[in-house]
This record gives sequence, structure tokens and C-alpha cells, in this order.
Amino acid sequence: MLSPYDWNEAIRQRAEYIEERLAEGSPVVALSCREGILLATVRGTQRKLFEVYDRLAFAALGQQADIEALRLSAIDFAHAEGFARSPDDVTIGRVVAALSPAVKKAFGDPLAAPLVARSLFAEVGATPETDHFYALGYDGEFRAFRRLAVIAGSPTAEEQMRACLAEALGSGEIPSLREGRRHALRAWAAGWAARRSRGQKAEPAGEQDLDAVLGEALREGEVEMALLDRSTHRQCRFRVLREEETESERE
Repeated sequence: MLSPYDWNEAIRQRAEYIEERLAEGSPVVALSCREGILLATVRGTQRKLFEVYDRLAFAALGQQADIEALRLSAIDFAHAEGFARSPDDVTIGRVVAALSPAVKKAFGDPLAAPLVARSLFAEVGATPETDHFYALGYDGEFRAFRRLAVIAGSPTAEEQMRACLAEALGSGEIPSLREGRRHALRAWAAGWAARRSRGQKAEPAGEQDLDAVLGEALREGEVEMALLDRSTHRQCRFRVLREEETESERE
């Protein structure tokens, strides 16, 4: 049987292991726009942005098998909830609350493999004020956000991304989709530039530096963006933005 000291030490080592694996993960940005909720990232070969249910979306960084396990669990719960109750009762808050205990159990059990993933969930509302965002950590803890949410390979990178978005959205005005795409890519670049600064304070990158970071990243990856459409009459609100819809934001 593990002593309290042994258990705490095992948890610390697991956290360090997971943080090391997540450090090079590509950040994800989600923010409210007038047209809906925009999700944006830069990816390699694997998709990072997914639909969960009619108004719900999911994104994550980390180990691909663990991301897929979380995605399928979210979909299964959402559809079971919609069948047992009604589609209107399926909220992103309930989905995250349902996933959290299993993620926490896997992290806290020294004999089980932890989930190497940091996840972001979004739910589009009738207005930007009713949009909902959640970030779920590998330890099962989650936080709710309004207007925007980010995930990255380190807390420092996430701070840089939020600071970049706060500066861009400082007036409090809800951006258009075009403006949101530009802000999202700038925030992504800020997080990518700070990804190796775990536990250290990183200086904010200048605008030209962010352009250089994004340009270098796009030589090996590609922009992936999706929209939870606020105004569509379709039941499914999620759509992946076409390449031509994001082309001008990369120049």
C-alpha cells in the first residue's frame, strides 16, 4: 500500500510527465464572434477540431489516442443525454461534468495510465453573451469561461494567448468572423512562441515576431478553423471553414 508521501510523489511525477508530453502541443483558440464561435489552431496531419453535438464542439492537444477517447466519450454522453431527456437539455457544462470524474480517476490512480490531453469545449448560444466555454485538464479539473477560451502546452503559453486576445478585444466589442480569424491566429502564435516557457515568465512577442512564428509554423502545418454557426437553420451548427475562408488571414 502506498503511503501518503509515496502517493503525492507519484502524482507529482505523473503531472511532470504529462506536462512534458503536452509542452509541444499546438494551441487552440476559441472565441465568440457575431456569426458564432470560432475555433482555430494549426495542425499537422491529424484533425484537432470536432463536433460533439448540435451546438457543441471539442478540441484538444496531447496524445492522439487519449484525445480520441475523450471525443468519443463526449459524443456518447451527449447523445445518451439527448435521447433520455431532449436535445435542448444537452449542454457543454453537463458533458464536461460527466467526463471530469473519469479523467480525475485515471490521473489519481498510480496503477492506471493517465490521459495525456488538455481539452477545450464550446457551446454556441443565441447571442455571444450566452456562449459557453470550458477547459478540462488532465487532472480532471475544469474551468468555465465567457467570450473566449484557450488551451496550450503550458500555463505560461495560455497566459500569453489570453493577454494577446485581451489586447485585441479590449474595447469589449464582439468581433466579426473575419476579425476573429485574425485575432485567433495572432493568439495561437503567441502561445506557440511561449510554449517552452514552463513555469517561467515569458515576454510578450511583438506583432512582427508573431507573424514570423506563424509563417514558420505554416511551413510544416496548416491552419484549421471551424465555426459553431449562430444563425444557421440547420440542426448541426458545426462546420469546418474552407481553405479560401482562411487564406487571407495567413498573409
